[in-house]
Amino acid sequence: MKNTVGLMALLLSSVAYGHGDMADSGQVFKEVPVTNDIVMLQGKGGNIGLLQGEDGVLLIDDDYKENIGALEKALDKKSAKPRFIINTHWHGDHTGGNEHLGEYASIVAHDNVRSRMASDQEIKFFGMNVPASPKAALPLITFEQSMTLHFNGQTLDVVHYPNGHTDGDSIVIIQPANVVHMGDHFFSGFFPFVDLESGGSVQGMTKNIEAVITKMNKDTKVIPGHGPLSTQKDVKTYHKMLVKTTAIVKRAMDKGKSLEDIKKKGLPSKWKSWGNGFIKEGVWITLVYTSLKG
Repeated sequence: MKNTVGLMALLLSSVAYGHGDMADSGQVFKEVPVTNDIVMLQGKGGNIGLLQGEDGVLLIDDDYKENIGALEKALDKKSAKPRFIINTHWHGDHTGGNEHLGEYASIVAHDNVRSRMASDQEIKFFGMNVPASPKAALPLITFEQSMTLHFNGQTLDVVHYPNGHTDGDSIVIIQPANVVHMGDHFFSGFFPFVDLESGGSVQGMTKNIEAVITKMNKDTKVIPGHGPLSTQKDVKTYHKMLVKTTAIVKRAMDKGKSLEDIKKKGLPSKWKSWGNGFIKEGVWITLVYTSLKG
């Protein structure tokens, strides 16, 4: 466990939540078409949603601070600077561009995103300390439950789903485009990270995913926090994984099995491929176990 957590702390600090500097990291963003006016930008951090039209550009998340140069190059191709940025949660691989882009864009997020970014944070699970963000990076517009933006002929419902990945997660439902940006509630095809120290829980994530599925249909385009452009079917498969693997861990706990016992036995073979992301099977079992312990 110690070696696994140590490795994950290194990965998360350098890959998922690092602040870095303002230099262009050399990262090139891959542009994945979603609709005629919406694209998904895939870089080093979380997936970015980009809406473009007569009202200008709106971003959902903005990758790492260190990748701002690469992101600006991608934006230059659109010949417009973003007017709005929606942060799906507070982690640095989704909010790193705030400080720079906030010079001309209005940043929108849940109340808890601003609160967490404005103060030092600790993720004990990985032995990490994250310093407070500068004022320029903080969301300017915050909300408690939900808010709606009307932009480029689309209605964006920004809805808070509590205590899932963190305590400040928002999912963005875009109509009539029939697109949903899930933030880190959804890691497409692999085990997710659940930030227990930031108010997240596996149980809450599972409940929230079940609720969001009802907002979709078979034609919905789903932008995950990490992973490829997806569909409602992919989200249903992900929800099934959350339910089934949690039940396996809970049954073992009910029988008095220790965390080490459960990790040693592992999960059934059908779930092995889900450990091919940066959250390996043993870490996922630990997250589920810890979340169930409360």
